Amino acid sequence: MEPKSLSSDATQPEDILNIDIEQFRGNNFITLLEDDLNDNLQQLKAKLPAALLEVKTANSWIEQASKRPIPRMLFSEFWYEQELCILFADTNVGKTILAVQIADSISRGCSIPGFKLEPRAQKVIYCDFELNDKQFQGRYSRNYGEPYVFSDNFLRVEINPNADFPEDASFELSLSNAIEKVITDTGAKIVIIDNITYLRHENERAKDALPLMKHLKRLKSMYNLSLLVLAHTPKRDLTKPLTRNDLQGSKVLMNFCDSSFAIGESSSDSSFRYIKMIKVRSTEHIYDSYNIIVCQITKPDNFLHFNFLHFDSEYKHLMAVTERDREMLEEEVRKCMEEQPAISAYAIAKRLCPEEKNFNSFKIKILRIYKKIIPDNRTDEDLSESNPDSSLIPEKSTFFSDNGYQ
Repeated sequence: MEPKSLSSDATQPEDILNIDIEQFRGNNFITLLEDDLNDNLQQLKAKLPAALLEVKTANSWIEQASKRPIPRMLFSEFWYEQELCILFADTNVGKTILAVQIADSISRGCSIPGFKLEPRAQKVIYCDFELNDKQFQGRYSRNYGEPYVFSDNFLRVEINPNADFPEDASFELSLSNAIEKVITDTGAKIVIIDNITYLRHENERAKDALPLMKHLKRLKSMYNLSLLVLAHTPKRDLTKPLTRNDLQGSKVLMNFCDSSFAIGESSSDSSFRYIKMIKVRSTEHIYDSYNIIVCQITKPDNFLHFNFLHFDSEYKHLMAVTERDREMLEEEVRKCMEEQPAISAYAIAKRLCPEEKNFNSFKIKILRIYKKIIPDNRTDEDLSESNPDSSLIPEKSTFFSDNGYQ
Protein backbone atom coordinates (compact mmCIF):
# COMPACT_ATOMS: atom_id res chain seq x y z
CA MET A 1 0.00 0.00 0.00
CA GLU A 2 1.44 3.36 -1.08
CA PRO A 3 1.58 6.16 1.48
CA LYS A 4 -0.84 9.01 0.99
CA SER A 5 0.69 12.10 -0.57
CA LEU A 6 0.42 15.31 1.27
CA SER A 7 -1.44 18.20 -0.33
CA SER A 8 0.64 20.87 -1.99
CA ASP A 9 -0.37 23.51 0.54
CA ALA A 10 0.57 21.35 3.54
CA THR A 11 3.69 22.42 5.36
CA GLN A 12 6.38 19.82 5.65
CA PRO A 13 8.07 19.55 9.07
CA GLU A 14 11.41 19.70 7.28
CA ASP A 15 10.43 23.04 5.69
CA ILE A 16 9.49 24.50 9.07
CA LEU A 17 12.78 23.35 10.51
CA ASN A 18 14.69 24.83 7.57
CA ILE A 19 12.84 28.14 7.86
CA ASP A 20 13.54 28.36 11.57
CA ILE A 21 17.20 27.59 11.08
CA GLU A 22 17.55 30.17 8.30
CA GLN A 23 15.78 32.81 10.40
CA PHE A 24 17.97 31.96 13.33
CA ARG A 25 21.10 32.18 11.22
CA GLY A 26 20.07 35.55 9.84
CA ASN A 27 19.16 37.02 13.19
CA ASN A 28 22.24 35.57 14.82
CA PHE A 29 24.46 37.01 12.06
CA ILE A 30 22.97 40.48 12.55
CA THR A 31 23.44 40.25 16.32
CA LEU A 32 27.05 39.11 15.99
CA LEU A 33 27.77 41.83 13.44
CA GLU A 34 26.26 44.48 15.72
CA ASP A 35 28.29 43.25 18.70
CA ASP A 36 31.45 43.21 16.60
CA LEU A 37 30.89 46.76 15.36
CA ASN A 38 30.22 48.00 18.91
CA ASP A 39 33.40 46.33 20.16
CA ASN A 40 35.43 47.92 17.38
CA LEU A 41 33.89 51.32 18.08
CA GLN A 42 34.71 51.05 21.78
CA GLN A 43 38.29 50.07 20.95
CA LEU A 44 38.66 53.03 18.59
CA LYS A 45 37.31 55.44 21.19
CA ALA A 46 39.64 54.00 23.81
CA LYS A 47 42.62 54.61 21.50
CA LEU A 48 41.80 58.31 21.06
CA PRO A 49 44.28 60.61 22.86
CA ALA A 50 42.97 61.35 26.35
CA ALA A 51 44.49 62.39 29.65
CA LEU A 52 43.35 59.18 31.28
CA LEU A 53 46.67 58.52 32.97
CA GLU A 54 48.96 61.08 34.55
CA VAL A 55 52.62 60.18 34.96
CA LYS A 56 54.96 61.90 37.42
CA THR A 57 57.91 60.88 39.48
CA ALA A 58 57.19 59.65 42.99
CA ASN A 59 58.90 62.76 44.38
CA SER A 60 56.64 65.01 42.26
CA TRP A 61 53.54 63.28 43.63
CA ILE A 62 54.74 63.80 47.19
CA GLU A 63 55.54 67.46 46.50
CA GLN A 64 52.09 67.98 44.98
CA ALA A 65 50.37 66.31 47.93
CA SER A 66 52.39 68.37 50.44
CA LYS A 67 50.65 71.53 49.22
CA ARG A 68 47.27 70.24 50.38
CA PRO A 69 46.20 70.21 54.05
CA ILE A 70 46.61 67.07 56.14
CA PRO A 71 43.24 65.28 56.58
CA ARG A 72 41.83 65.74 60.07
CA MET A 73 39.78 63.38 62.19
CA LEU A 74 36.01 63.73 61.93
CA PHE A 75 35.20 60.79 64.19
CA SER A 76 38.41 59.69 65.90
CA GLU A 77 40.50 57.42 63.68
CA PHE A 78 37.37 55.87 62.17
CA TRP A 79 36.69 58.67 59.65
CA TYR A 80 39.02 61.35 58.29
CA GLU A 81 38.42 64.32 56.01
CA GLN A 82 38.26 63.57 52.26
CA GLU A 83 37.43 59.91 52.88
CA LEU A 84 34.58 57.81 51.59
CA CYS A 85 33.70 55.84 54.71
CA ILE A 86 31.09 53.10 55.16
CA LEU A 87 29.35 52.53 58.50
CA PHE A 88 27.42 49.26 58.60
CA ALA A 89 25.39 47.31 61.14
CA ASP A 90 22.30 45.15 61.42
CA THR A 91 18.82 46.69 61.45
CA ASN A 92 17.82 48.43 64.71
CA VAL A 93 21.35 48.35 66.11
CA GLY A 94 21.84 52.13 66.05
CA LYS A 95 23.47 53.23 62.77
CA THR A 96 21.22 56.26 62.40
CA ILE A 97 21.57 57.21 66.08
CA LEU A 98 25.36 57.30 65.82
CA ALA A 99 25.37 58.99 62.40
CA VAL A 100 23.13 61.83 63.62
CA GLN A 101 25.35 62.18 66.69
CA ILE A 102 28.45 62.45 64.46
CA ALA A 103 26.70 65.02 62.24
CA ASP A 104 25.69 67.05 65.30
CA SER A 105 29.26 66.94 66.61
CA ILE A 106 30.78 68.18 63.34
CA SER A 107 28.13 70.88 62.85
CA ARG A 108 28.90 72.28 66.33
CA GLY A 109 32.64 71.73 66.25
CA CYS A 110 32.40 69.83 69.55
CA SER A 111 33.75 66.30 69.89
CA ILE A 112 31.65 63.45 71.22
CA PRO A 113 32.89 62.50 74.73
CA GLY A 114 35.38 59.65 74.32
CA PHE A 115 36.01 60.43 70.64
CA LYS A 116 38.13 62.97 68.74
CA LEU A 117 37.15 65.77 66.36
CA GLU A 118 39.79 68.08 64.85
CA PRO A 119 38.08 70.52 62.38
CA ARG A 120 36.07 73.54 63.44
CA ALA A 121 32.28 73.73 63.12
CA GLN A 122 31.04 73.43 59.54
CA LYS A 123 27.99 72.57 57.47
CA VAL A 124 26.87 68.95 57.34
CA ILE A 125 24.38 67.53 54.85
CA TYR A 126 22.49 64.62 56.40
CA CYS A 127 20.46 62.70 53.80
CA ASP A 128 17.88 60.95 55.97
CA PHE A 129 16.08 58.29 53.97
CA GLU A 130 15.20 56.24 57.08
CA LEU A 131 13.11 58.48 59.38
CA ASN A 132 10.25 60.83 58.64
CA ASP A 133 10.09 64.20 60.36
CA LYS A 134 7.82 62.95 63.16
CA GLN A 135 10.10 60.04 63.98
CA PHE A 136 13.06 62.42 63.95
CA GLN A 137 11.20 64.73 66.33
CA GLY A 138 10.45 61.85 68.68
CA ARG A 139 14.11 60.89 68.96
CA TYR A 140 15.31 64.43 69.59
CA SER A 141 12.77 65.79 72.01
CA ARG A 142 11.34 64.95 75.41
CA ASN A 143 8.09 63.14 74.63
CA TYR A 144 7.56 65.36 71.55
CA GLY A 145 8.08 68.49 73.63
CA GLU A 146 11.18 70.48 74.55
CA PRO A 147 13.09 69.62 71.37
CA TYR A 148 16.84 69.40 71.17
CA VAL A 149 18.26 72.49 69.43
CA PHE A 150 20.60 71.53 66.59
CA SER A 151 23.12 73.90 65.05
CA ASP A 152 22.03 75.66 61.87
CA ASN A 153 25.02 73.96 60.24
CA PHE A 154 23.06 70.69 60.46
CA LEU A 155 21.19 70.42 57.14
CA ARG A 156 18.79 67.49 57.10
CA VAL A 157 17.57 66.27 53.70
CA GLU A 158 14.44 64.19 53.17
CA ILE A 159 12.74 62.94 50.01
CA ASN A 160 9.85 65.17 48.97
CA PRO A 161 6.82 62.88 48.49
CA ASN A 162 5.05 65.58 46.43
CA ALA A 163 7.87 66.05 43.96
CA ASP A 164 6.87 65.85 40.28
CA PHE A 165 8.90 62.84 39.18
CA PRO A 166 8.91 61.71 35.51
CA GLU A 167 7.62 58.16 35.15
CA ASP A 168 10.28 57.09 32.66
CA ALA A 169 13.20 58.57 34.64
CA SER A 170 15.58 56.54 36.80
CA PHE A 171 14.81 57.20 40.47
CA GLU A 172 18.35 56.35 41.59
CA LEU A 173 19.94 58.64 39.00
CA SER A 174 17.54 61.47 39.78
CA LEU A 175 18.23 61.09 43.50
CA SER A 176 22.00 61.14 42.95
CA ASN A 177 21.69 64.29 40.83
CA ALA A 178 19.48 65.92 43.48
CA ILE A 179 22.08 65.21 46.18
CA GLU A 180 24.77 66.72 43.96
CA LYS A 181 22.65 69.87 43.55
CA VAL A 182 22.24 70.19 47.33
CA ILE A 183 26.03 69.93 47.66
CA THR A 184 26.64 72.71 45.12
CA ASP A 185 23.86 74.94 46.53
CA THR A 186 25.02 74.72 50.15
CA GLY A 187 28.77 74.46 49.69
CA ALA A 188 28.94 71.78 52.40
CA LYS A 189 31.95 69.47 52.43
CA ILE A 190 30.57 66.85 54.83
CA VAL A 191 27.86 64.51 53.53
CA ILE A 192 26.21 61.63 55.38
CA ILE A 193 23.89 59.30 53.43
CA ASP A 194 21.46 57.17 55.43
CA ASN A 195 21.39 54.78 53.72
CA ILE A 196 23.01 53.37 50.58
CA THR A 197 19.91 51.36 49.58
CA TYR A 198 18.24 54.51 48.32
CA LEU A 199 21.08 55.32 45.94
CA ARG A 200 21.03 51.88 44.33
CA HIS A 201 18.41 49.23 45.07
CA GLU A 202 20.58 46.50 43.59
CA ASN A 203 23.94 46.76 45.40
CA GLU A 204 24.41 43.10 46.27
CA ARG A 205 25.99 42.24 42.93
CA ALA A 206 29.34 43.51 41.71
CA LYS A 207 27.95 44.86 38.45
CA ASP A 208 25.45 47.02 40.37
CA ALA A 209 27.75 48.10 43.20
CA LEU A 210 30.61 49.21 40.95
CA PRO A 211 28.77 52.14 39.24
CA LEU A 212 27.48 53.28 42.65
CA MET A 213 30.95 53.41 44.21
CA LYS A 214 32.39 55.12 41.13
CA HIS A 215 29.66 57.77 41.35
CA LEU A 216 30.34 58.41 45.03
CA LYS A 217 34.09 58.62 44.45
CA ARG A 218 33.48 61.04 41.59
CA LEU A 219 31.43 63.30 43.87
CA LYS A 220 34.13 63.09 46.55
CA SER A 221 36.89 64.10 44.14
CA MET A 222 34.91 66.76 42.29
CA TYR A 223 33.73 68.65 45.39
CA ASN A 224 36.47 67.66 47.87
CA LEU A 225 33.92 65.91 50.08
CA SER A 226 34.06 63.75 53.17
CA LEU A 227 31.40 61.06 52.75
CA LEU A 228 29.91 58.77 55.38
CA VAL A 229 27.58 56.18 53.86
CA LEU A 230 25.42 53.90 56.01
CA ALA A 231 24.77 50.31 54.94
CA HIS A 232 23.08 47.20 56.28
CA THR A 233 24.51 43.86 57.25
CA PRO A 234 22.33 40.79 56.75
CA LYS A 235 21.28 38.81 59.79
CA ARG A 236 24.57 37.51 61.16
CA ASP A 237 25.89 34.93 63.60
CA LEU A 238 26.24 36.83 66.89
CA THR A 239 28.73 34.26 68.18
CA LYS A 240 31.34 35.44 65.67
CA PRO A 241 33.33 38.71 65.37
CA LEU A 242 32.36 41.41 62.90
CA THR A 243 34.33 41.29 59.63
CA ARG A 244 34.25 43.00 56.25
CA ASN A 245 32.28 40.00 54.95
CA ASP A 246 29.31 41.12 57.06
CA LEU A 247 28.70 44.15 54.86
CA GLN A 248 25.53 43.51 52.87
CA GLY A 249 26.18 43.40 49.18
CA SER A 250 29.17 43.03 46.98
CA LYS A 251 32.74 43.24 48.26
CA VAL A 252 33.13 46.03 45.70
CA LEU A 253 31.64 48.36 48.31
CA MET A 254 34.41 47.50 50.75
CA ASN A 255 37.17 47.49 48.14
CA PHE A 256 36.33 50.96 46.83
CA CYS A 257 35.81 52.78 50.12
CA ASP A 258 38.68 54.47 51.99
CA SER A 259 37.61 53.37 55.45
CA SER A 260 34.88 51.45 57.22
CA PHE A 261 33.66 50.72 60.72
CA ALA A 262 30.80 48.69 62.13
CA ILE A 263 28.48 48.57 65.13
CA GLY A 264 27.92 45.29 66.94
CA GLU A 265 25.42 44.23 69.58
CA SER A 266 26.74 43.24 72.98
CA SER A 267 25.47 40.07 74.62
CA SER A 268 26.14 41.53 78.07
CA ASP A 269 23.35 44.15 77.93
CA SER A 270 20.61 44.93 75.42
CA SER A 271 21.49 48.65 75.46
CA PHE A 272 25.23 48.08 74.91
CA ARG A 273 26.84 48.45 71.50
CA TYR A 274 30.44 48.24 70.39
CA ILE A 275 32.22 50.07 67.58
CA LYS A 276 34.89 48.24 65.62
CA MET A 277 37.27 49.44 62.92
CA ILE A 278 36.97 47.30 59.76
CA LYS A 279 39.08 49.09 57.14
CA VAL A 280 41.53 51.97 57.45
CA ARG A 281 44.04 53.73 55.21
CA SER A 282 44.97 56.91 57.07
CA THR A 283 46.24 55.39 60.30
CA GLU A 284 47.00 52.12 62.09
CA HIS A 285 44.29 49.54 62.67
CA ILE A 286 43.71 50.64 66.27
CA TYR A 287 40.22 49.47 67.15
CA ASP A 288 40.39 45.80 66.22
CA SER A 289 38.82 42.75 67.91
CA TYR A 290 40.98 43.27 70.99
CA ASN A 291 40.33 47.00 71.34
CA ILE A 292 36.70 47.81 70.53
CA ILE A 293 34.85 50.83 71.94
CA VAL A 294 31.88 49.89 74.11
CA CYS A 295 28.99 52.36 74.31
CA GLN A 296 25.49 52.48 75.70
CA ILE A 297 22.48 53.86 73.83
CA THR A 298 20.82 56.29 76.18
CA LYS A 299 18.42 59.23 76.23
CA PRO A 300 18.62 60.98 79.60
CA ASP A 301 17.15 64.19 78.22
CA ASN A 302 16.03 65.03 74.70
CA PHE A 303 18.92 63.61 72.63
CA LEU A 304 19.20 59.91 71.81
CA HIS A 305 22.88 59.07 71.62
CA PHE A 306 25.80 56.68 72.13
CA ASN A 307 27.46 57.15 75.52
CA PHE A 308 31.12 56.09 75.66
CA LEU A 309 31.82 53.47 78.36
CA HIS A 310 35.21 51.81 77.89
CA PHE A 311 37.57 49.83 75.65
CA ASP A 312 37.27 46.06 75.63
CA SER A 313 37.78 42.82 73.73
CA GLU A 314 35.08 41.94 71.21
CA TYR A 315 35.09 38.32 72.36
CA LYS A 316 33.64 39.35 75.73
CA HIS A 317 30.54 40.70 73.96
CA LEU A 318 29.82 37.86 71.56
CA MET A 319 26.95 35.50 72.23
CA ALA A 320 28.17 32.24 73.74
CA VAL A 321 26.95 28.87 72.53
CA THR A 322 25.43 27.29 75.64
CA GLU A 323 25.30 23.62 76.56
CA ARG A 324 21.53 23.76 76.13
CA ASP A 325 21.97 24.99 72.54
CA ARG A 326 24.20 22.00 71.82
CA GLU A 327 21.71 19.60 73.40
CA MET A 328 18.81 21.01 71.37
CA LEU A 329 20.78 20.68 68.13
CA GLU A 330 21.72 17.10 69.01
CA GLU A 331 18.05 16.31 69.68
CA GLU A 332 17.12 17.62 66.22
CA VAL A 333 19.84 15.51 64.59
CA ARG A 334 18.67 12.38 66.44
CA LYS A 335 15.10 13.07 65.33
CA CYS A 336 16.19 13.30 61.68
CA MET A 337 18.10 10.01 61.97
CA GLU A 338 15.13 8.27 63.60
CA GLU A 339 12.76 9.43 60.88
CA GLN A 340 15.17 8.50 58.11
CA PRO A 341 17.86 6.01 59.29
CA ALA A 342 19.86 6.15 56.07
CA ILE A 343 20.10 9.93 56.02
CA SER A 344 23.59 11.42 55.65
CA ALA A 345 25.17 14.13 57.76
CA TYR A 346 25.17 16.38 54.70
CA ALA A 347 21.42 15.96 54.20
CA ILE A 348 20.78 16.69 57.88
CA ALA A 349 22.89 19.84 57.66
CA LYS A 350 20.95 20.95 54.59
CA ARG A 351 17.67 20.40 56.39
CA LEU A 352 18.57 22.13 59.66
CA CYS A 353 20.88 24.95 58.55
CA PRO A 354 19.13 28.25 59.41
CA GLU A 355 21.13 30.35 56.94
CA GLU A 356 22.69 29.25 53.66
CA LYS A 357 25.70 31.53 54.04
CA ASN A 358 26.67 29.74 57.28
CA PHE A 359 26.31 26.25 55.82
CA ASN A 360 30.01 25.38 55.62
CA SER A 361 30.58 25.91 59.35
CA PHE A 362 27.18 24.47 60.28
CA LYS A 363 27.77 21.17 58.45
CA ILE A 364 30.92 20.62 60.53
CA LYS A 365 28.82 20.93 63.71
CA ILE A 366 26.36 18.39 62.33
CA LEU A 367 29.10 15.97 61.34
CA ARG A 368 30.52 16.06 64.84
CA ILE A 369 27.13 15.24 66.35
CA TYR A 370 26.50 12.63 63.64
CA LYS A 371 29.74 10.81 64.46
CA LYS A 372 28.86 10.94 68.14
CA ILE A 373 25.48 9.27 67.56
CA ILE A 374 26.37 6.55 65.06
CA PRO A 375 27.95 3.23 66.22
CA ASP A 376 31.63 3.44 67.09
CA ASN A 377 32.55 0.83 64.50
CA ARG A 378 31.60 3.22 61.69
CA THR A 379 34.80 4.77 60.37
CA ASP A 380 35.46 8.04 58.60
CA GLU A 381 35.81 6.04 55.38
CA ASP A 382 32.32 4.61 55.88
CA LEU A 383 30.97 8.13 56.34
CA SER A 384 32.72 9.31 53.21
CA GLU A 385 31.21 6.53 51.14
CA SER A 386 27.69 7.08 52.48
CA ASN A 387 27.92 10.86 52.22
CA PRO A 388 27.53 12.69 48.92
CA ASP A 389 29.98 15.33 50.14
CA SER A 390 33.18 13.71 51.41
CA SER A 391 34.46 17.18 52.33
CA LEU A 392 32.30 16.86 55.43
CA ILE A 393 35.11 14.89 57.05
CA PRO A 394 37.53 17.61 58.13
CA GLU A 395 40.76 17.50 60.01
CA LYS A 396 40.19 17.29 63.75
CA SER A 397 41.52 20.81 64.23
CA THR A 398 38.65 22.27 62.14
CA PHE A 399 36.05 21.19 64.68
CA PHE A 400 36.99 24.18 66.76
CA SER A 401 37.29 27.83 65.90
CA ASP A 402 39.09 30.56 67.80
CA ASN A 403 35.90 30.90 69.79
CA GLY A 404 35.67 27.25 70.78
CA TYR A 405 32.72 25.20 69.57
CA GLN A 406 31.65 26.45 66.17
